[in-house]
Amino acid sequence: MGTPITFNELRRIKDQLPEGSMGVIAARLGVDPETVRNFFGGTDFDKGKPTGMHMEQGPDGGVVVLDDTTILDVAREIIAKEAKGKGGGCGCAGM
Repeated sequence: MGTPITFNELRRIKDQLPEGSMGVIAARLGVDPETVRNFFGGTDFDKGKPTGMHMEQGPDGGVVVLDDTTILDVAREIIAKEAKGKGGGCGCAGM
């Protein structure tokens, strides 16, 4: 089957990524940066490849069903590391 996520949640995750993360994810996974951008809703299929996402209309931007969550997993890992690094390493980010 696939992993469902709302389109707006996918965009929120993209918006939380630090600058340059698309290139970092692409390098780590050995794909073109445009492929990573396409995963988050981009449409440059001349340079990037489709990423196995299927969209259905609905609330919160609709539902996206992901065939492969590898890019999403790496993005979440980057966000978690970024959040952990804020606050001077004291673990008090967001307090």
